[in-house]
Amino acid sequence: MNFLTIGHRGVMGLEPENTLRSFVAAEHAGLDVIELDLHLSQDGALVVMHDADVDRTTDGTGPIAERTLDELRTLDAGRGERVPVFEEVLDAVGSPLQAEIKDLAAARALAEVMHRRGLVERVEVSSFHDEAIAEIARLVPGVRTALIASRFGPEVVERATEAGAETICLNIRRLTLEVVEAARKADLKIIGWVVNTQDQLRLVRALGLDGATTDYPEIKRTGRFTA
Repeated sequence: MNFLTIGHRGVMGLEPENTLRSFVAAEHAGLDVIELDLHLSQDGALVVMHDADVDRTTDGTGPIAERTLDELRTLDAGRGERVPVFEEVLDAVGSPLQAEIKDLAAARALAEVMHRRGLVERVEVSSFHDEAIAEIARLVPGVRTALIASRFGPEVVERATEAGAETICLNIRRLTLEVVEAARKADLKIIGWVVNTQDQLRLVRALGLDGATTDYPEIKRTGRFTA
């Protein structure tokens, strides 16, 4: 299997995160997969944003869940970019996507779009929440899923297996050889995040990971030569 490079919220090291501008830049840079985050607006739109509120990444304030899509559209998400919805990303780029969901409600809304647009092959669904992974797998048979973890031990392998995930996306600052070996025994793929330096890239290659999530497209160019 080739070493995958996954664009974190597009190429958030260079462009405003989770914007169409960032996603298009990630595709142009040749990253293998584009990662994004989904929340539901007050009126049920699948909004592409990492945080539960708009404060950090826009010129607005308050929770996404308390704003309609029209209200969210008035915000500047950086360099004049507007807050996109998931369907706009599908149309703006042709790359495979990794969509992170935060809860069961987002899983159900995403499942509806995946069925309508035929996205089982194109979209992998990830989450920190085991129940959200299990729910999307129930609603969309055949969907590929990934369990994300920041603080973890070998038990993350059992969690992923029980949730039906095929991949684990792990914080490289916590990653150990013990966890890697346990994941391999369970036939799980392993993605390391966030890999932004050559030292970090060398680490994930030395551990034999399947790929890296990165903020910078340079990792794609150098990753194939790093072992």
